[in-house]
Parts: sequence; C-alpha cells; structure tokens
Amino acid sequence: MDGLANSLDDVSAGSSPEFPDRLSLMEVRLQAQEDDITLLKSSLADALRRLRVYDQQIPLLKQHLIAVNPSAARALNHSYCSDGFPSLRKLSTSSAPDCSRNFHTPSQSTGLADVEEGDVSCPNGGGLSNHQGPSEELGTPLSIQRPRPPPSLDAATQTDLLPATTASSWPGPEKVPLSQTRAVLSLSLEDALLLDTGVSGEPLERSQPGPLEEGGNGEAWARLVEEPIVPSCFRGRLHDLGPRPGQDEQTEPKVEAQLPNAAHQGHSPPKANGTPPTPKKEGPAAASSPTTSCHRSGALSPVHEDGKKPLFRRNSSSDKLVKEGGEKSKQKLARKAASSASLLTRSPSLESRAKDLISSGGSSGSRRGTYSQGQSIKMFIRGRPITMYIPSNIQNYEELRMEPPTEKLELDWVYGYRGRDCRANLYLLPTGEVIYFLACVVVLHHINNHTQRHYLKHTDCVRCLAVHPDRVRVASGQTAGVDKDGKPLQPFVHIWDSNTLATLQQIGLGSFERGVGSVAFSHADSGAFLCVVDDSNEHMLSVWDCAKGTKQTEVKSTNEAVFAVEFSPTDSTSIISCGKSHVYFWTLSGGSLSKKQGIFGKYKKPKFIQCFVFSGTGDVLTGDSEGNILTWGKSAADVKTLGKGAKAASSRMDETYQIMRQTRAHEGSVFTLCVLQSGGLLSGGGKDRRVVRWSVDLAPERETEIPEQYGAVRTIAEVDGEELLVGTTRNAILRGTFSDGFVPIVQGHVDELWGLATHPSQNMFLTSGHDRRVCLWNGEEHSLEWITTLEESGLCADFCPSGRVVTVGLNTGRWVVLDVETREVVSDYTDGNEQLSVMRYSPDGNFLAVGSHDNFIYIYTVGDNSRRYTRFGKCTGHSSFITHLDWSKDSKFIMSNSGDYEILYWDVAGGCKLLRNRFDSKDREWATYTCVLGFHVMGVWLEGSDGTDINALCRSHNERTVAVADDFCKVHLFQYPCPKLKAPSHRYSGHGSHVTNVCFTHNDSHLISMGGKDTSILQWRVVGGPGGGGGGTWTLDRSDSASTNSISSLEPGP
Repeated sequence: MDGLANSLDDVSAGSSPEFPDRLSLMEVRLQAQEDDITLLKSSLADALRRLRVYDQQIPLLKQHLIAVNPSAARALNHSYCSDGFPSLRKLSTSSAPDCSRNFHTPSQSTGLADVEEGDVSCPNGGGLSNHQGPSEELGTPLSIQRPRPPPSLDAATQTDLLPATTASSWPGPEKVPLSQTRAVLSLSLEDALLLDTGVSGEPLERSQPGPLEEGGNGEAWARLVEEPIVPSCFRGRLHDLGPRPGQDEQTEPKVEAQLPNAAHQGHSPPKANGTPPTPKKEGPAAASSPTTSCHRSGALSPVHEDGKKPLFRRNSSSDKLVKEGGEKSKQKLARKAASSASLLTRSPSLESRAKDLISSGGSSGSRRGTYSQGQSIKMFIRGRPITMYIPSNIQNYEELRMEPPTEKLELDWVYGYRGRDCRANLYLLPTGEVIYFLACVVVLHHINNHTQRHYLKHTDCVRCLAVHPDRVRVASGQTAGVDKDGKPLQPFVHIWDSNTLATLQQIGLGSFERGVGSVAFSHADSGAFLCVVDDSNEHMLSVWDCAKGTKQTEVKSTNEAVFAVEFSPTDSTSIISCGKSHVYFWTLSGGSLSKKQGIFGKYKKPKFIQCFVFSGTGDVLTGDSEGNILTWGKSAADVKTLGKGAKAASSRMDETYQIMRQTRAHEGSVFTLCVLQSGGLLSGGGKDRRVVRWSVDLAPERETEIPEQYGAVRTIAEVDGEELLVGTTRNAILRGTFSDGFVPIVQGHVDELWGLATHPSQNMFLTSGHDRRVCLWNGEEHSLEWITTLEESGLCADFCPSGRVVTVGLNTGRWVVLDVETREVVSDYTDGNEQLSVMRYSPDGNFLAVGSHDNFIYIYTVGDNSRRYTRFGKCTGHSSFITHLDWSKDSKFIMSNSGDYEILYWDVAGGCKLLRNRFDSKDREWATYTCVLGFHVMGVWLEGSDGTDINALCRSHNERTVAVADDFCKVHLFQYPCPKLKAPSHRYSGHGSHVTNVCFTHNDSHLISMGGKDTSILQWRVVGGPGGGGGGTWTLDRSDSASTNSISSLEPGP
C-alpha cells in the first residue's frame, strides 16, 4: 500500500533489500495502517459533522414548510427511512429479531448508487417471506425481513430499520406503492415533499400497483449498493422500475453512482461518456412502469411525472432559511476542515498520503509523499534510504558549511609490539632508544626516559627492519595492503634517519609483490647496498644501491617461505638466506646472483631454519625447528660423504657449504640467535622459553626462563654486558639480566581488539579482545595497571559513572562486572547465547543497557554500588544485531543502531517502548554519541559507503569534535556536528588493520584508537582547539560548563 512504500524510507528493512525481515515488514505495515486509520478517522469525522448539521436543521425546516404550505403536513408526517421505505414510525430492536441490515463501512464504499427493486438481501435466503398469520407488530400477513445495521450513536447516521407496510398501511387513496418509493439511500426533505404532494398541496397521481401490492412471490428484492460517506446529504432521484427477476421479460436493474461533488451540487452526475443520465426502458414491462424522476438545480427544481408539466417549488421564507443555514454550516465546516488540516500536518508523511488519496481517489498505486525541505533529509547506504530529521534550531540546512575542526591529533604513545609473527625486529640505537614496529608505526622507545618517537611514513603494516652499520639510518619494509576500493597498494622500503625521522630514500615502489619480508644492509662497504626479499610466490631476492635507490640485480629465490637474509660482515658479495627446509649461500658477481644450497649430509634435515648469525670466527650459525644450533663451513666436495641430494650439485662445484657441527640447544625451535660484543652467543627457545648464553666455542654458560604469560622468545638485543632486551611471541618486550630476571617494559594484546572504555574521571582506559585478555591502562603513565584473562573473548566494555566497576561483554552472551581496584569478578550474567556488541551505563548510573547480536537490548537496574543488577526490561524491535547505542542526558531514552542501518529510539523509563515517531526525538540531547547513524554525524560517511566502512565513532565530551574509526586503517577527526555529506576532516594513519574502536578520555585531552588484526593501541594527543586558530561554521555556548552543552545550543556560524 501507499503507507508501506512511505514507511520503508523511515524504517530500514531486514538483512537485505531484496528479502526484508518478516518482523520488520510487519511493523512497517502496522505503522502504515495506523497512519491510514488516522486519516480515515479525520475524513469520517468531517462527514459526520456535516450530517449532524443538516439533521439539526430538519425540524426547523419542517415547521416553516408547514406554516407556508399546510398541505405539506401529510407528506412530512409520512417519513422515509434511509433505504426509501415509507413508514410512520421506526422499528424497535425487538420488533424485527430475525433481520439485520446489510451495512457497509465508508472504507468499503466505491460510490453513491441508487437502490432499485429486487436487490434486498435477507438472512434466510434472500426471498420475500409470506407469513401465514398476521405479523405480531404490523398486523399484516406480509412482512419484509431485512438485515439490521448496528446501532449508530449519531442521529444523522441513524440506521435502525423502518417497518415495512402493506397496501392497507398507506394513508388515503393516494398511497404510493413500495416499488416507486425505493429511491436512494438518503432522502432529503425535498424528496419527502415532492413524492406525495405538488406545489398546490394536491396529492400526486397514484402510479400503477407495485409488486408488493400485487402480492409478489418473494423473488423481487432491491440490491443494497455501498454508499461512501460524503460531507453532504445526497439528493436522489427515482429510477425506472423494471420487471422483477424471474419474470418472462427481464431487464437488468440499473444502478447509477453519484459522485460526491455532484451530490453536493444538488444534481445528478453525468454518465461515464459525459452525457446526462436517462431512464432506461425496455419492453412492455418497462413501458408499463411509469417513471418518476427529479432534477434539481438550485432553489427551484422541476418535477416531471408521466409527461405532465413540471412542478416548481415556489420561493418562500423557507428558502431564505435554508440559505442562511447553509452559510452557517459552511462556516462550521471550514472550522472543522481546519482542525482536520492541523491533524494532517502533524506528520509530513501522513499529509503527503492525504494529498495522494485526494488526488487519486484512494488508488492503491498512488505515490508516496516526500518530506518537505527543512524537516528531514535522506542519505543512502547501499541504495537504502535512511531518513534524518533536522533539529529545530537549524533554520537553513542548505546554507551550512562544513570545515575541519580546529582540534588536531598527534600520536602520543603506541601500546604493544609485533612479535607473534615477525623476527629480527628489535634493535638498540646509540641514543638509548630501542627500535621496533607495530602496525604502520616504527617506534623509537627510550627505555630509560620512558618516551617515544614515531616514524609514520608507512601506508600499511611494517614487516621487517634493519639498522645501517652507522646505527643511524634505518630501513623498514611494509606489506602491500589495499585501498578503500579493494585495489592492492604497492609495497616499498623506506630508508630514513632515526635522529630526524626524515625519509632519505624510497626503494622498490612497483618492484615488489605482496610485501617486503626481509631487508639487510651490507657491512663490508659501510652499508652501500640493501638486500630485499619480497613475499611473492618466487620470493624475489634483489640488491639495491642505497644512495641512488636503483636496483643492481634480482633473482628468484625459492617457492618456500624465507625468514631471514643477511650480507656477510666481511664480504659484500656474499649473501645468506634461510627459511623453510633450506639455507642458501648467494654470490654476487658481475651483476648477477648465483646460489649454493647448504648440504645437511648425514644430519637430519629440519623442517625450518628459523634464524642465523655470523660468528666471530666467520662461521655461519643457524637455529632450526629441531632445537639445534648448526655450524656451517665451506669445504671441498666429497661425493662419498654427501647426501644423495647433493651428489648432482657436487659434480658441478669445487666446494660446498656443509654442516661442521651440531649443538643441542633447546627443546623445540630455536627462534633467535644474537652475537654478543664479547664474542659469546645468545639463543632463545620457543617451546622451553629459555634464554641461554653460550661461550665462543658454544659451551653453555648461563640460562634463564621467560615467564609463561609473556610467551616464547622471539628476538634478543644486547643493551650492555649484562642487560638484555627480549621480544616475545605474546607481543611483549622484556628488560632484565640473568641474575635479576626480566620485567616487561612493553606489553600488548595478541589477537583482534574490539572492547574499549575510558574511565569517567581518570586518564585510564580498558581494552579487551579475542585473546580473552582484559587490560587496564594508565594513559598518563603509559603503563599497564593490570591484566586479567577471562574464559571467553571480550568484545565491549563500559565503566560505571562512579568508576568503581567496569562491565565487559563477551562473545557468548555472557557479561561480567570487574572491580577496578582488585580486578575481581563481582557479578556475572548472561543474556541470550549470541555475542554482545555494546555495553552502556545511563548517565545517572541507575541503568545498564546491553546490546546483543540477538537483536535485543537488555535493560538492567543497577544497585549496591554498581555491584547488583536486576533485569528491568527488553527493547524489542530491531531486525538485525545491535551495533551501537547511546543514552539521553536525562537517562530516560536510548538511541540505537543495528546491522541493517536502522535508527530506533526507545523510551526506557516508560517500559522499554519503541518510539515509532522518530521525528519527536530530533531535538533530544544525548549524553554520549557513539551511534554511527544519525543526523549529527551524517557527514562522516564517504560517498559510496557500504554501511560497514565505519566501525565506531565517539563525540568529545565538550561536543566540539567527533572521532571516527573506519575500515581503511584511518582515524578521522570531524567537527561536531557534521550533518552534511562529504564533510572535511583531519585524517591520521598509524593502524595497519581496520580500526575497531575510538574513545576520548574523560577530559578530552587524548583519544584512544584500537586496531583489529594489528593488535595495536594508539593514544593520540588532542592539540589546538578554540584558541588554536582556524574557524568552524558552528559556535557552541560554553559559558556555563560542559554539562550544559547540547544540541539546542548549536547555532550556525557566520
């Protein structure tokens, strides 16, 4: 229907545009039907008012007509019911117990029609009942049983049946047969006068006896035709009466519908072809039935009867009275129409549908209305319209200008380290800074001053790192990644200055595929060359001139994974690479590379060669997946002692690289080897998590074990003679000695992050993710306060307003309440069996809202210092999973978004009711703003967004800015509000995966952002602001306090 088409713009459909959710569609239909009912009620009320006005005038008109023409008294006393039956009184409800009139509601009507003989329905089969005895009420053997209508409350629409009478009931010899008084559903006072008397008061000539007078056989009944309620009394005319059905010569009864406007004007409507209606006469029966017709035009109406001259009603004082009454009724109707118009204008959609109904006559195919400018605006996501209502304080939406905010972001701190899948990525610089990477950021962390600097020129995740022999220049390589359209970006290597963070050279743009896996500087020639191995299927190995940035040579390496590559410290033409089931010795000669494969001979060939170093004696030491340290040396080929895999190669070579010694070092893999300045060796184990110190001749000297919570040893860097730095597989960097043990200086998550919450009064924030870790961070000290591990993954979190407890939602529908001081679980609840996506306390702390993937929002009351929770209600109405929600400032209402781009509003204080009229919420003030869909954040969406491009957003507490986390590794900073599409913003890089969440700290001094797969947590410092220069197009009144800021205080700037 029309209402359904219009409502689909306001309420989003189900999981897809083609197959909407059934529940959502039913709700949309219900809303449309409610709007239609409201419209019909308004129209019906107007019609009833008009009928009441005319009904009130009838007694007065009768008095005046009798005073002017006394002979009219007899006709007036002979009343007519709405179906044309003459009677002296109305039939009581007890007088016709077997009959009920067939009544149709106005909504079922199609037009005004005359009623003719032979069309009366009866419950007992539709015939005329011939009783053997006299009627109890009428005293006649012949009674007409007709269906009785439901009683009406209004006298103007009274539908009680008038009793049927026989020929003996008609007054005097001039009684009118029943067949000729069957006129229309509603007879006016003029009809009553003209049917029985002329102008002179003489009775009209009696026509031929009708069927009922002749004792018909019960087969002739008049058909009731549906009549719409129209704002006037209809004037009818008598039609020709043909033979009854079943007779020899049958004629189809003729029913002519009168249009409302024709009835209102007081004359018969034209036919469909535009010609006036004419009586239809067929055969002798038609000729024998006289025709009585009434044509009225104005105050004087001619009446034709059987060819006689027309009779005219004289003008009299009653005409003046009728005219004055009509004028008064018009004035009353004008006021009533105005009240109906005001009812329709309350809802633009209802008003538009009313216009459509008027213009199309209620056609089911009428088009829906569009909202007028200044009330709402539509945005489209994946072709689906989403209606945004414009707040009342915005007068000229089109004149609003969007500009970037005066605030900006600067990267303050990076929490975490990438050790779970990268090697050789931890080095100590002469400045006392340890260099490592995470996501797209290369971090320079001063271990004594506890400060950080960041190199931010990479466009995707950094995968490898190398320090130049001068220990100033750094080479870092990245993965290819994809842009926002899914097209692959080209990977490259940057050579940059660690002191100034300036990029010196960009190498290999357009030459590498998928990404850069390993890089290494040459040492013998002071770092003139850079060796690069990419992540293509062939793992291309290339050598580059660092000063010129040009490629010297390139060769296919292997189809297996490559873990490391290094130049020989004494020979720049010698390169070694290792990886899965191989170790290759490369020789650069004449601009080309040739390789020799390491021969395992009698030793078991390991599945992986994890790492290698050059010893002080020039030997090559490798660590493998069997837990052994292998010593490799160059020797002449000996076919007798070689393994079968090397016999063919030895026939073409004079010398080979063979295993000279095997040393058992660890249980499980040897992940890293580090040569000490003293000549000794350090090894780090995987499974046993041990760090072992070896002498020059590989004799074990000391060892220590890394605590289990930090994972296995990934890489080792020497600080001084005793102190070491250890990077672990659980993304931690430890600092310590063999004597004192190791403590973490950098920690992070090890799997995808989603849950984020900031403390309401301190510079602290909490994170959770798929690694089941819950971490509380101190943003001021840049440290980890505590960490706890849950049984399930934490996906969302929120602090209570007091900051005493924090609630974490898990991926199984379970949620726990943790004490911030003791990290203990104080409460544990479960809602449904699907993952929870949002937790949100009300501003007053009395309620907790839990958004779930089962499409419900669960509401709890909070007590006992936020330690006791009681189910208050459940918000039911979304057709997809809940993504975001916010509380109003008065803690009574909730705004929520879902996975199918719905925006719904809920009255929590009123019983968790869905507010179907979203227009009423356009000026409501929200304590937080994290919903990604809404008028005030509409401008954050890029053109062509698919609905999942924005994962989270957060409005600052001072309501000046809004931060956005998108799917393209970017953090955006917009001004707030930003209600126009394509709003400009400040864009910041740093994450190497989709940004899952953002949140401002309690005083808006910092912004916290989290990456997904890159497991990174970035803390941004907010700089600038109102005094920092620049200008926005919105001004906010902050004369009182931040708590007074609201939508109502926003005004367009100049």
